[in-house]
Amino acid sequence: MTETTPAPVHARTAPKTIDVEQDGPVLHVSLNPWGQDDTLDSAALDDLTALLDDLHERPDVRILTLSSRGTDFCLGADRNEYQEALAADPSGASLRRITDKAHRLCQALENTHAVTIARLHGRVVGAGLALASFCDLRAGADDSRFRMPEVGIGLPPAWGGAMGRLVSEVGASRIRELMLTCDVFDADTAHRIGLLHRTAPLDRLDKVIDSWTRPLVRRSPEALVLTKRMLAGYARADRTADVSLLDSHLLAATLHQHARA
Repeated sequence: MTETTPAPVHARTAPKTIDVEQDGPVLHVSLNPWGQDDTLDSAALDDLTALLDDLHERPDVRILTLSSRGTDFCLGADRNEYQEALAADPSGASLRRITDKAHRLCQALENTHAVTIARLHGRVVGAGLALASFCDLRAGADDSRFRMPEVGIGLPPAWGGAMGRLVSEVGASRIRELMLTCDVFDADTAHRIGLLHRTAPLDRLDKVIDSWTRPLVRRSPEALVLTKRMLAGYARADRTADVSLLDSHLLAATLHQHARA
């Protein structure tokens, strides 16, 4: 029997909210390929999760870059979708299903064998920042801006289990300040506190990404996967009291209370 070549990832997942291009062992994933609103709705969560699940059968993909073709990397979750889900199902069950998708996506991003690299530009807000935090490496344009706005709009910072991830990546003290104040902070601050590994002018950001991908593709695949899983294990050890599975319940309960007010 003749052995067949695996179909390209983009052909099998048929993404609608993301664009996927493969360059050898590097898979480039872009949000917002058609210029829609720069938010993460449930369709985007589904497409990204399907793609990451597909990678379990694609050991040839060793690096995944995550960027956006929009004006901003991401302006957060689609709150209109949340309100519509709650209006259609006041019990909150539909809303919980949507927000549980965020948790599954972030876990899939953390657990994939591929080394993940976030390429950030413009505004990186709320769920967009949470999503980026689950990538292994993060580079941002030097004029990018970051914000965790949830408390300011009356919501708990409950999306994808990001609070535990951010605390383990950056530290409780700085994340506490940024979550409670909802202050906008710049790329230099993000770099200083460890949220970004590198910064560069936007027109040189791809060179930064290339400076990571070139040596990574020369590394032993087995060593990379093992090292990534060891690092993830240590990071999870810092989250021994992880309550992120409750995120969807917290968010649904808060929005339900707002709707009744």
